[in-house]
Amino acid sequence: MREVTGFDFAFTVRGRYRGLLRGIDNFGEMALFFGRAIASTGKAARAYRTETLRVLAEISLGTGALAAVGGSIVVLGFLTMFAGATVAVQGFDSLGNIGVDALTGFLAAYVNVRVVAPITAGVGLAATIGAGTTAQLGAMRISEEIDALEVMAIKSVPYLVGTRVLAGMIAVVPLYSLSLITSFLASRIATVVVLGQSGGVYDHYFSTFLVPSDVLWSFLQVFVMATAVMLIHTYYGYTASGGPAGVGTATGRAVRLSLITVVMVTLMISLALYGNSRSVHLAG
Repeated sequence: MREVTGFDFAFTVRGRYRGLLRGIDNFGEMALFFGRAIASTGKAARAYRTETLRVLAEISLGTGALAAVGGSIVVLGFLTMFAGATVAVQGFDSLGNIGVDALTGFLAAYVNVRVVAPITAGVGLAATIGAGTTAQLGAMRISEEIDALEVMAIKSVPYLVGTRVLAGMIAVVPLYSLSLITSFLASRIATVVVLGQSGGVYDHYFSTFLVPSDVLWSFLQVFVMATAVMLIHTYYGYTASGGPAGVGTATGRAVRLSLITVVMVTLMISLALYGNSRSVHLAG
């Protein structure tokens, strides 16, 4: 074995110190970009309404091959539909083992709204809207289209980033409304039609334990997720480099960070809203 000298140790410490400083610099650069992007949404709403509407339609309905299947609407709808059906099937089986399978409606109303539907929608947003945004902006960056906009005295951050962040904030409301309704329908169909539970029993427990405030908080949760996803993906796309391979790397890193962010947002909001709720009252 080679003996570790003082020079090797100092070189290793110096390398780790530089890596730490580089990470701090990257975090600060990302935070500054997020601030500029959020501030630019106001100008995007005032000066670039047409571009915002175009991006909004593109995000919702998709373009090219994705438009053939309905874009993000269909993708999120199918994701939440299968997630809701899974909750119903697993809940019916698990509750049936202790003789309370009638409470499947309660589980669908409780779990879908608080965890399953928001996190599934967040993952779908990152995989469809977010990845597409990073690829678009990255392709524009490496082909010097963003530099061309700056040369023509068009501020690239409001025009490219602000419009996309604003469109994502607007699109998430109808998209998540459809996703939540789809998950509810899938849970009911799986429980009543497939598993054979009485529709009246399911509807009774579902309507009893579906709290309207939970639905509103669920929309807030997804809105925060969508904003974070759009900020992350626009940053990685806007700062992409290294040709087509660099765009692919930036897209992968953006998806990885946005998925982590989706889970962290779910955890933080769940702890803030439901962390003190130590029990569920099934009586009355």
